[in-house]
Amino acid sequence: MSTERDTSPASSQTDDGGFLQRLFRFTPNDLLRLLFLCVLVGLLLAAFNVDPRRLWVDFFGTLVESWASVVSAIVNSAGHAVEYLLLGAVLVVPIWLFMRVLGAMRRD
Repeated sequence: MSTERDTSPASSQTDDGGFLQRLFRFTPNDLLRLLFLCVLVGLLLAAFNVDPRRLWVDFFGTLVESWASVVSAIVNSAGHAVEYLLLGAVLVVPIWLFMRVLGAMRRD
């Protein structure tokens, strides 16, 4: 058994070329994936009201402001959800109690 490797060009499976050739080689699939990710991230940033011009100038400040607006939206939504919960409970709980009383009276 020989421990030496065959390093001849014929033994290598593929020749990937130099670093720059590998770096700048793009397939159509790579470009479509890059385009899709750009659109997806753009939609996400637009949903959080991030201005791309401000993002270049003050990256972390813009992220903090965007995060604050997201937290504010969540808190506002939770507040509205509690209001709707209480509004529905005004009608549902008395009806539920009435139905429970009627059901308990039938069993006696």
